[in-house]
Amino acid sequence: MTPAEALKKIKQNIKREWKLAFFSVLICGLLVHFKVFAGDFPNHDGLSSMYFDQNMITSGRWFLMIACGISSYFTLPWLIGIFSLIFLGIGCAALIDFLEIKDDISVVLTSCMLVVFPALSSTYAYIFTADGYMMALGLVFLAVAFTGKRKWGFLPGAVCLAFSMGTYQSYLAFAILLSIYGCIMILMTDQSFRDKLSQMLHYLYMGILGVGLYYLLLQVLLKIQGKVLDTYQGINTMASAGGRSVSGILSQIYQDFLAFTVRGNVLYNNMLSFLALALLGLVFIVLFIRLAMQRGYWKKWYFYGILLLVLLFVPIAANVILIISPEVTYHLLMRYQWVLLPILLYAFCVRYGFLQTEIMGIKKNRGIVTLQWLACLSMLILVIHYGVTDNIAYFNLEKKYEKTYAYCLRLVDRMEQTEGYYTGIPVAMVGVQGSDAMPETDITGDVTSNMIGMTGDYLVYTDTNYQAFLKNYLGVTINLVPDEEMERIYHSEEYRALNSFPGEGSMKVVDGVLYIKTENYE
Repeated sequence: MTPAEALKKIKQNIKREWKLAFFSVLICGLLVHFKVFAGDFPNHDGLSSMYFDQNMITSGRWFLMIACGISSYFTLPWLIGIFSLIFLGIGCAALIDFLEIKDDISVVLTSCMLVVFPALSSTYAYIFTADGYMMALGLVFLAVAFTGKRKWGFLPGAVCLAFSMGTYQSYLAFAILLSIYGCIMILMTDQSFRDKLSQMLHYLYMGILGVGLYYLLLQVLLKIQGKVLDTYQGINTMASAGGRSVSGILSQIYQDFLAFTVRGNVLYNNMLSFLALALLGLVFIVLFIRLAMQRGYWKKWYFYGILLLVLLFVPIAANVILIISPEVTYHLLMRYQWVLLPILLYAFCVRYGFLQTEIMGIKKNRGIVTLQWLACLSMLILVIHYGVTDNIAYFNLEKKYEKTYAYCLRLVDRMEQTEGYYTGIPVAMVGVQGSDAMPETDITGDVTSNMIGMTGDYLVYTDTNYQAFLKNYLGVTINLVPDEEMERIYHSEEYRALNSFPGEGSMKVVDGVLYIKTENYE
């Protein structure tokens, strides 16, 4: 076939709901995240990643370098943002197909929910790697879609899962949670138990083969490059329990799941979002009980066993990263899978609550129509709420940049006026700002408290943060003294005697080194 003929055939095989999901992600993503795409508001990590080759194999991310290489290794927010939405849109089309959501309203609401959840905006605070991460998430959705929709789909699904984990391991939780949902969907069909078991095992095959392929390629590539896994985030303890007991791991997992779900300030952070989430949960419960009664599940003893297993295993699946990397600092980027809570509740309502009414030949009644409206309204409220939350976070990220720029401009001006200063002079500074040197101006804490990269007043926390910011945004180069030398200087009488910036006497040249004291020694 010619390219034109091939394109025509591809277009003919693209389902309407796939196109709707893709363009919903693209349009909603641009509307909600435009500010961070069109601006340049780095966080503390972004300061040193203006150019970063993404070679993170020592963190187990052997495919990240290739995934992010499409948009180059420069931090280009607009280009990276567009690529990330394209990857997410393709993944969302696969997710919609897997969940068997077909009506336009549900496709749009589900797609928008995926793109506005605050974990994604927290990812965009680290925009220099966002396109790679969204490729990883798209591969996870493809993995479960292949497995659920094709007879031998677990084979390409395993490959997709391996490359997803090779880009960002945290999205394994998506694969596990969606596989659990897929097994529930199989259990609710009219097939024989043997056929059901055979299909459910495909998800297990996909997971085992995918994780095995990921780990095999990781070990091979580590050998080739002559490297070992880093200690960062406890990744070097991967495939071990870090010396902890099973009970200790499970206790940590359940405590964390409950704490974040109830008090995480992300799923809901005001009464309106709480009521919307609660209403969606209530609609799900009503429809679930109704379906169990209609199909006679409530009479079967194994129904309660399966229900208990699902309830016990969901927290483990959501927090699987705590098993892979026990010492991880668990921040919002790694909690994107919580978006599946409203999505799967709504998907169940659509597939088994509303559509099954028509499939089973039961006449649609006013109660079902009312529940359908309530579910749609709940999803719409949550989508709007999360979109507003994202922009509040971007608002503070922008203010952090502006305050940091003004602060560093004053700092450089004072440096250049210090007696004995010259361009290239060695600089001794810690980088931590004094708590009472500047007023606290972050007014978004109640909303952004759990959104890593978005909180606080300033972007700079260490001497290297200052060095990167001054170089990239003010065109000023400072030569920091080695850490060992800084340790000695920090405890010296000359450094202790200095006032804290911006106070008078916060800088002084001592033995050819410019001492800068930005924090309160106490």
